[in-house]
Amino acid sequence: MMENLPPCPECSCEYTYEMDVLVVCPECGHEWVPREGAAGDGDAGPAAVRDSVGNVLADGDSVTVVKALKVKGSPSGIKAGTKVRGIRLIEPVDGHDIDCKVDGFGAMRLKSSLVKKV
Repeated sequence: MMENLPPCPECSCEYTYEMDVLVVCPECGHEWVPREGAAGDGDAGPAAVRDSVGNVLADGDSVTVVKALKVKGSPSGIKAGTKVRGIRLIEPVDGHDIDCKVDGFGAMRLKSSLVKKV
């Protein structure tokens, strides 16, 4: 457990608490992972997001799906080799750390371990 918990970066509330590896604000509900020795948080993520072969991904990159993916509510899934342009990196939600639009499917989230940088 941390001795001095940082204030909430969203609302500056000083009554934050730890929940597993996250720090939570009771006033606004914001959750984040504290970084050791970070003075100003900014928009930089805590670690680089890498694709299936180890290339570092960035916002706006184009990627190719390396494995056929099933999509709920769709009779056909996303085929291997499908190119996705203009990805956006997000905080992981159930392991999905890429927000994108796939032609023919619309907006969705992908796991970085299932794509390869073009």
